[in-house]
Formats: sequence, structure tokens, C-alpha cells
Amino acid sequence: MFEKHRNNKPEPAVFQPQPDSFAANAGAPVNSGRAAVIGPGIVITGDISGDENLVIEGRVDGNIRLESHQVDIGQSGRVNADITAKIIKIAGEVRGDLNGTEKVIILRSGNVYGNIVAPRMTLEDGAIFKGSIDMDPGEPVKPKIATPVNKAIQKPLEKPPEKPLEKPLEKAKVISTDNLKDKSPYSLSGG
Repeated sequence: MFEKHRNNKPEPAVFQPQPDSFAANAGAPVNSGRAAVIGPGIVITGDISGDENLVIEGRVDGNIRLESHQVDIGQSGRVNADITAKIIKIAGEVRGDLNGTEKVIILRSGNVYGNIVAPRMTLEDGAIFKGSIDMDPGEPVKPKIATPVNKAIQKPLEKPPEKPLEKPLEKAKVISTDNLKDKSPYSLSGG
């Protein structure tokens, strides 16, 4: 009865960083659960560095360097900066080069104008991207030399005793066809 006079406006959606199922080890800083948040009303001009994850909903002009952590750009985030981080996830707009040491994700609402260097890259359907992508996984993998696997340990065979030859080898004999009694020609057709 009193509910019809209540204000039923939906609350605005807030971008929350989601831990990935294939993120780094459980003890790694990316999954620490702590994140600094730059709210939608904040404007930062300058460089950002630190030792925790970062969520940007406002505006940042400068450089962002969080090599061991995750940077999330929310839908209202506007970043004009080069970003270096372990994981970079973009739902807003970024103008600058991205260097993800683990991966870069551009969500469907994301706009990126710049070059990307990362070993793994996800570009969702509907995302806007203009630039180049360099998916360099790091150092080239060195080929491993295959080693045979012993299924069972076998005793080496004993070398049989050497027997002296019973007869010495004879020289090969040559038989001449002139000495044959039948001098008929040979035929392969059986004739």
C-alpha cells in the first residue's frame, strides 16, 4: 500500500573488475582483491604507477605503469595515455599504446585507438579498434630433444662367444655360358 509512492528508479550500473578464470597464480597481486578507483568525476593529468589494481571510471591524461597488476577502464572511463600492465581490460575509450604482459581485453563497449603488444588478446564483437596488434609471447620456445622412455629395465644381452669359421671362405667362381652343354637362348616368356 505504501510502496506505490516509493521512488522506483533503477540504480546506475557500476563497472566491477571480474577475476578471470585463467588469471595468474592465486597469490599473485592481480587477484589480491584490492583496487584503486578513479571515479567518474575525477580528472588526472600526469603519470600513474603503483602496486595495486586500478579501475578508471574518470579521465586520465598521461602514462599508466602497473606492470604486475590489472588496469580496468570502465564504460565512463576516458584515457589518453600509454598503458603498461599485466592485464588490461577496456570497456571505455583509450587513446594510446597498450602493453599487456599477460593479456589485453577490449569489451564490446570499448574503443581503442593505438597499438597493442600482448601475448594474448581478446576483442569482443562490437568493440572498436584502430591500430596494430603484436602478439609476441616472449622468448621463443626452445625445442626439446626427445629422449627414449624405457618401459622396463632390461639386462643387456651377453655377447655370444665367437666361433671360428669351420671352413675358410672360398673365392667366388665364375661360370661361363660357353661351357654349358645346351646353348639355347634364354627366354623370359617360358619358351
